[in-house]
Amino acid sequence: MNSSILDYYLPSERIARFPAQKRDESRLLVYDRKSGNVSHAVFKDLPQILPHPYDFFRNDAAVLKGRIFAKKPSGANVECLLLSPHSDPFKWTCMLKPGKRLPVGSKFGVESLFEATVEEKFEDGSATVSFDTQNKTSVIDVSEKIGVVPLPPYIARKQNAPDYDRNFDNERYETVYADPSKRVAAAAPTAGLHFTKELVRSLEEKGSAFHNLTLHVGIGTFQPLKSRNVEDHKMHSEIYEIPSETLRAITSSKLGRLAVGTTSLRAMEDFSRKNSEKHFDVLRGYTDAASLFVYPPQRIISAEAMVTNFHLPRSTLMCLVAAFLSPDSEDGIRLLKELYAQAVEKQYNFYSYGDAMLIL
Repeated sequence: MNSSILDYYLPSERIARFPAQKRDESRLLVYDRKSGNVSHAVFKDLPQILPHPYDFFRNDAAVLKGRIFAKKPSGANVECLLLSPHSDPFKWTCMLKPGKRLPVGSKFGVESLFEATVEEKFEDGSATVSFDTQNKTSVIDVSEKIGVVPLPPYIARKQNAPDYDRNFDNERYETVYADPSKRVAAAAPTAGLHFTKELVRSLEEKGSAFHNLTLHVGIGTFQPLKSRNVEDHKMHSEIYEIPSETLRAITSSKLGRLAVGTTSLRAMEDFSRKNSEKHFDVLRGYTDAASLFVYPPQRIISAEAMVTNFHLPRSTLMCLVAAFLSPDSEDGIRLLKELYAQAVEKQYNFYSYGDAMLIL
């Protein structure tokens, strides 16, 4: 399957640079797979839209404020994006700008906070960086103090500008249920951005239940396919953790399973496929790494419904949603592009800060 099939037309004005004024006032396109009906609503109407209560599965990873603006000893600017820590918590895999001007041995830092040294560089542009922080403060605590959330480039925000509102994006590019002790995401699980605490309570009052899992979202999630054929794409790997209570709900839900976003579904599906043929002890939690690439004509076995945002062209996320739309068929890509075309016509906003879609 040629990856160009995942291209679609999107006017630049449909790319959301800011979220809805209130989280649950984003728009919601609803697609019923059984009837083929498409309807349009507001996200806060979810309790009235759902045909029955569901077990909701959501990614409680918190976003690392991993974009740090620093300087070389010469005074030149450096941008360091924290990706993942090594076993030594003062060594991290990072992306650096300008990468070509930061060879192995280069140093950069922020006065009175840290000095960093580039230890190794790799073909994919990443680097191993060691941090020497003041008073041995953790790298995460340093990033909490001075870093900003790594907004995708299409949001086009100058995050190092003097007038940049750091607090706004630090709050809104984070779900209301993110666990601060799990600051492991290089990007937000964006389908969850639409939920408010009030909406969660309303859904629970109608019989739905919420279950947390943690997928360490990496920037590879949002990178486009680079191979000519979809099937040739090499998927990145992401660690996930599913606690025992959530495992019980995944394996024995009586309500029906609704995945909040592609990151939740990726973890659920990886677990379900690896353990479908064996009896699993749900009394203990489960930790693994998902390198699973879901694309049509595969079948999703871990969920019956999902909430998702509108994704970038040629992305693995489009592939996953297309497979969910039309199991065992390549027709899901055509269908997804038709739904996206309707969303463009109805002036929905796309991508991370954009509107949402509910698939039943």
